[in-house]
Amino acid sequence: MKNYVLSLDAGTTSSRAILFNQKGNQVAVAQQEFTQIFPEKGWVEHNPIEIWETQINAVKNVLKKADITAEQVDSIGITNQRETTIIWDRATGVPVFNAIVWQDRRTAKICEEIAAQGKSDVFTQKTGLVVDAYFSATKIKWILDQDPALRDRARKGELAFGTVDSWLIWKLTGGSNHVTDATNASRTMIYNIHENQWDQELLDLLDIPKPMLPKVVNSSEIVGTTKPSVLGTSISIAGIAGDQQAALFGQLCLQPGDVKNTYGTGCFCIMNTGGQAVASKNKMLTTIAWQIDGVVTYALEGSVFTAGALVQWLRDQLHMIASSADIEALAESVSDNGGVTFVPALSGLGAPYWDPHSTGAIMGITRGTNKGHIARAALEAIALRSRDIIIEMQKDAGVDFKSLKVDGGASNNDLLMQIQADLINAIVIRPEVTETTALGAAFLAGLATGFWPSVDALKDLWEEDQCFKPAESQRTKKTISLWENRVSRIITK
Repeated sequence: MKNYVLSLDAGTTSSRAILFNQKGNQVAVAQQEFTQIFPEKGWVEHNPIEIWETQINAVKNVLKKADITAEQVDSIGITNQRETTIIWDRATGVPVFNAIVWQDRRTAKICEEIAAQGKSDVFTQKTGLVVDAYFSATKIKWILDQDPALRDRARKGELAFGTVDSWLIWKLTGGSNHVTDATNASRTMIYNIHENQWDQELLDLLDIPKPMLPKVVNSSEIVGTTKPSVLGTSISIAGIAGDQQAALFGQLCLQPGDVKNTYGTGCFCIMNTGGQAVASKNKMLTTIAWQIDGVVTYALEGSVFTAGALVQWLRDQLHMIASSADIEALAESVSDNGGVTFVPALSGLGAPYWDPHSTGAIMGITRGTNKGHIARAALEAIALRSRDIIIEMQKDAGVDFKSLKVDGGASNNDLLMQIQADLINAIVIRPEVTETTALGAAFLAGLATGFWPSVDALKDLWEEDQCFKPAESQRTKKTISLWENRVSRIITK
């Protein structure tokens, strides 16, 4: 019996494999970290071969943990770190360069050149994105610019570009399927989200050859099967979504106005806007939430580049904590932030500032400041940056939502969730299963194969774990006031 759906959660720092049963319960999880490569200041790379090897190891380990065989798996859903760019040789499957990660800022100058040419609005109107080094397009251009022979080979169709989902599907199918779904395509800055196709004008502006691009498919659709030699049997690959869109689906934010925030390496807040691509007046991104049966659901999104990564920085660079989980107890060792504000611009600032050159700052330090104050200010920084986005999103959509669904590793931090509720003055709801990114990919895959009969059937599977109610206070107002004053000081433009 095929009783399970397997999710591949290809994250920024690790490859994970999670098995779900028909009730939407997590049966087993396996995880393997991979190397973060920092060749120069502001550059972040991954080795694509290592991504693949750690992902397939995670799959084998999760099957072993659950004590099942691959024959018992109904289908595979894939969710991935978005925008990260891989180019490989179609004949050999060998990458021509390391993966350039979404956090990487090396192409900021290319983005400035686009702006100088007066072409920024063309990109925004067609893709719903602001021109920024965050997205895949300028990363593709940068790789091809390193060697004229690469662009020639790309024109001949000898090279393939893909985000991490495309790369994994290529490897899983033994090189027979070069595809991506609409959500990942919508994050490249060369996909027209209104016409649902690669945009030739944008490709020409960046000199990106079309033959290297993957075919764009539905987020819920059988797109291929695994090569038997990979896992010992053929399994349908039936769900694909970028990590944030997968989390939106996993949280069952199915109605316009539904909102979720994922607390991972970064923070990513998405609001379902239904069949309407809402053009943001407040520097949010208009993106594709998912595409099912050819029908596109749109969303508004705001991104905080540094969230969980801020806690990792305190752990790895400052050695303030031994493990990320220790941040909560350290922050609770003080009653407030002691006047400290932490501006977490470790990789520039995302929405609504979009300043790639701003750097982080800890302000308000006195002789009385201790590690607890900095830890608390760090948690507040994550919540304050999320608040920045939520406020602008509400303006764009013309709605005041009363609750925020949360997920991701840091959503298990009760103090952070209470701080978030206080700062946005809205209820924060954490689900029983916080692995909603992986769950969303599983849902998309299982819907395509009939493992779950309908979207309505999924609604019975979502359960609330905890609800955090806001408490208004003068302290919260002061925290917001200090934040607004201090973040303005580090903006470079």
